[in-house]
Amino acid sequence: MLGTERPLVQARGWGWRHAGRRQWAVRDLDLVVHAGERVLLLGASGAGKSTLLAALAGLLRAPESGDEEGSLLVDGSPAIETTGRAGIVFQDPSSSLVMGRVGDEVAFGLENQAVPAPEIWPRVQRALDAVGLGYPLHHQTDRLSGGEQQRLAIADVVAAGPLLWLLDEPTANLDPPGTALVLETLHELLGRGADTLVLVEHKVSPVLELVDRVVVLGAGSGVMADGSPEKVFSRHSKALRAAGVWVPGPPPPRLAPPRAPGHPVLEAESVAVRYPGTGAPAVSGADATAFSGQVLAITGHNGSGKSTLALVLSSLLTPSAGNVRFLAGGPPVPYTKWPARDLVRWVGTVFQEPEHQFVASSVEDELLVGPRRTGVAEGAGRRKAAELMERLHLGPLAKANPFTLSGGEKRRLSVATALATEPVFLVLDEPTFGQDASTWGELVALLGEQRDAGSAVVCVTHDEQLVATLADREARMSGGRLATAGVVAALAS
Repeated sequence: MLGTERPLVQARGWGWRHAGRRQWAVRDLDLVVHAGERVLLLGASGAGKSTLLAALAGLLRAPESGDEEGSLLVDGSPAIETTGRAGIVFQDPSSSLVMGRVGDEVAFGLENQAVPAPEIWPRVQRALDAVGLGYPLHHQTDRLSGGEQQRLAIADVVAAGPLLWLLDEPTANLDPPGTALVLETLHELLGRGADTLVLVEHKVSPVLELVDRVVVLGAGSGVMADGSPEKVFSRHSKALRAAGVWVPGPPPPRLAPPRAPGHPVLEAESVAVRYPGTGAPAVSGADATAFSGQVLAITGHNGSGKSTLALVLSSLLTPSAGNVRFLAGGPPVPYTKWPARDLVRWVGTVFQEPEHQFVASSVEDELLVGPRRTGVAEGAGRRKAAELMERLHLGPLAKANPFTLSGGEKRRLSVATALATEPVFLVLDEPTFGQDASTWGELVALLGEQRDAGSAVVCVTHDEQLVATLADREARMSGGRLATAGVVAALAS
């Protein structure tokens, strides 16, 4: 429904510039969201969507964390004074989890709201049930996959019951069944008509049933389009596509037919990994081979062991059992004992959470870490860094601290750092997370070029569009076991 009640969100000429940055993340924003409205917030990567949500949640304070202009009100008061009236789920759910056990995590927010003790645990259980997180209350949060952490973060908001729901790509780390479950849950919870929603999501089509309004942010230029989904996508589709905004429509075409395998670059045999402390299996008896000139997609449900296997394949985790052999060169020692200098030269790795691999204080220096460590001439390293920054729309951010980037920008930087040394083997965990249509296409093109140059590429992903567009083979994980990889079935004929 269109909001007919009081204004809940009011922005008048509002802008925000993060500390240490020259460019404004958001500027000249005039926006009103009425109580009961369900708004899908779109925009190109870096347009300020996450910044706006963080400000509405009362998390941005000037001048400590940046410069502010104009006014931003929530329920009639400055947003910074209304902490608790808005509940936010971040792009990276681990950044908001503070407790060691699932039940304690959801209870923590209720305790801070001074909810009476007898009410807390029933509300905790209802919230966990609502998002389909069926673990016992004492289950350790560090044992959850990225997608499961996302469900837990949503449960925090469900339990708190705020006036304003702020969801920043809540399904980004979820497998298709998990995505469907979360969207069904949100639809059911919001169906009561009393909650206001501002949702950032790149998967546009699945969330259209949740919203009644679409607002598109321009890069530092306020609102680009505003109206019902039908109005925005019918009147502004061409301009939105040109700006890199995802719009409903046919998927991108396949880059090339599935490629035949080249020579084996890496072999994993009967690999097993057990969780420390409990001994429970995370990966069980997995066999995998990565071939030169091919992209292998590893898919599967959240918690199936994909990210753990990726760490094993990239030599960053020693398996409890089994063997991993690198067959394309490198030092004459077991793969798991390679020095960091050799590992960076031969293997490029992208973690599920990009912040875990950043070590430099600027985007440009981050891209130079690998080339410098492997002895690449400074001039050649800078040229490669400049090329990657230009292609991945990171050029204006060359001097920015990597930790101040948006989620999509961090992901592109993490992929760029893996490509900077032109490795013969790439292991990428969710490489297309948080991307607009333009940057998604550029990332896929870069990985295709790396494959065409002879590298072996392994992508751990929930992105079905990535699999359909780029992958040559697909192997599915379930319960820690990896099925035999085969040619992408839908494209083999």
